[in-house]
Amino acid sequence: MYYVIRVQGHLDPAWQDRFGGLCIEQQETGTTLLSGTLPDQAALHGVLLQIVRLGLTLLSLETSTAQTKDA
Repeated sequence: MYYVIRVQGHLDPAWQDRFGGLCIEQQETGTTLLSGTLPDQAALHGVLLQIVRLGLTLLSLETSTAQTKDA
């Protein structure tokens, strides 16, 4: 499953390993997109738990079966 997760604030791309290898893209709007494929629901829960632990604000989560750039 392909995921696009938007959080408030800018995250350092060096944190990619903390988010299951998801791509980290800073947006001009002051948000960050985390995007990519995760192997299962447990991996998604791990990413969401990391967001909570870092005190980040989750703005949106989208899923698709195929990678798209329309996030």
